[in-house]
Amino acid sequence: MQKRKDFSKEKTLEELVIDVKSVVKVNKGGRQRRFSATVVVGDRKGLVGIGTGKANEVPDAIKKAIQDANKNMIKIPLIDGRTVAHEAIGTSGAARVIIKPAAAGTGVIAGGSVRAVLELAGVRDIVSKSLGARTKLNMATAAMNALKSIKTPEEVAKLRGKSVEEILG
Repeated sequence: MQKRKDFSKEKTLEELVIDVKSVVKVNKGGRQRRFSATVVVGDRKGLVGIGTGKANEVPDAIKKAIQDANKNMIKIPLIDGRTVAHEAIGTSGAARVIIKPAAAGTGVIAGGSVRAVLELAGVRDIVSKSLGARTKLNMATAAMNALKSIKTPEEVAKLRGKSVEEILG
């Protein structure tokens, strides 16, 4: 059995509700209305997660989404505690997100749910571009996929069998 890291015990996590929408299921007896919530959870130090929840009431849907986000946490490597190591592209459905590292003082140049993911991840200087569909959940998931694909210079050097100095030039 594989042991999982439990990030939920840390009390420094912040939550941000990206989206709450009403969803309807049509049954024989009529329409069944529920609420769907999408939440981003992060500690602003490289730990971030995204989750969805559905319930009959909005607060319950948000609670479920927070629990789901805590289960789906990832750790991202931050360079100097402010930006990412290299450019990355993430996709989810028809949504594509491109993220690029930026110079100190640039700030978070991103919109909508991508901004929420990057800010709660602890990235302070980054440029992003959103392409394709504008679905809030897919945009946030695409941003998460882009962050997952980022490798540190140490990891790249190990993969290529070279030293870090050769990689950085």
